[in-house]
Amino acid sequence: MSPSPTALLCLGLCLGHVPAQRGPLPKPSLQALPSSLVPLEKPVTLRCQGPPGVDLYRLEKLSSSSYQDQAVLFIPAMKKHVAGRYRCSYQNGSLWSPPSDQLELVATGVFAKPSLSAQPGPAVSSGGDVTLQCQTRYSFDQFALYKEGDPAPYKNPERWYRASFPIITVTAAHSGTYRCYSFSSRDPYLWSAPSDPLELMVTEFPEATTELTVSLTNKVFTTETSRSITASPKEPGSPVGPARQYYTKGNLVRICLGAVILILLVGFLAEDWHSRRKRLRHRVRAVQRPLPPLPPTRKSHGDQDGGRPDVHSRGLCS
Repeated sequence: MSPSPTALLCLGLCLGHVPAQRGPLPKPSLQALPSSLVPLEKPVTLRCQGPPGVDLYRLEKLSSSSYQDQAVLFIPAMKKHVAGRYRCSYQNGSLWSPPSDQLELVATGVFAKPSLSAQPGPAVSSGGDVTLQCQTRYSFDQFALYKEGDPAPYKNPERWYRASFPIITVTAAHSGTYRCYSFSSRDPYLWSAPSDPLELMVTEFPEATTELTVSLTNKVFTTETSRSITASPKEPGSPVGPARQYYTKGNLVRICLGAVILILLVGFLAEDWHSRRKRLRHRVRAVQRPLPPLPPTRKSHGDQDGGRPDVHSRGLCS
């Protein structure tokens, strides 16, 4: 049995009167375009972004009572008094959203630019250390280092007139263009002009490896040398690759020649020692040879005559 039109109408009215579940509204986002670091007399746009269907936006500057009920604020020319902290919020019905994160709008070019240098140099091998040093002629106590492409600068309050930004164990991600700014803590949103750009180059330098293996097998010396060298950008007058290969081949030839001469000397000494030992063995055998038997003595006449003594024999024995 199908429901009647009256029942369907009542069901629709009941569903329409079901109150929607309301939770805390998400906070909006506030950004400065093209950047929050704005040179004097240059334009900038502040944009507040919330969910779709917002009834009202409110954009306000902190530490002041000024605000505007709009999502976009266009500033045609940056001035000193415009710099500061901003935030925004929006309203849906009778509810207000939480405020956005604060945006620091900075006016640059108020003071002369500092200088930026890299120690020991702007070219550093991967895994090494480098220090970027920002220096100014004014007695500023605040410094900021900015890398192109990063959303925000790195601030570093340090000594007067200069600050050091050490980068430990650099990687390829640290390559890029850097600038630094100087300012005073009394006016934290009025910065100097940016320093001249510094290009930091992170390069790979594989270490040259040398393996020397000397083995003695069956009185044969085998020498193997392998060298792998990747050339970095060379300074004028530095040895080139073919010269290094020539020196390596020359050393290898000398080692092989020395091994051959050594083998020949060992062979000659062994042969001479063997021949000397052989001759000495023959001489010893000749000395130890038994003497030949003596010839038999002839019997005297007395012995032949039945044992009568011989006259001459008696005379000799007397």
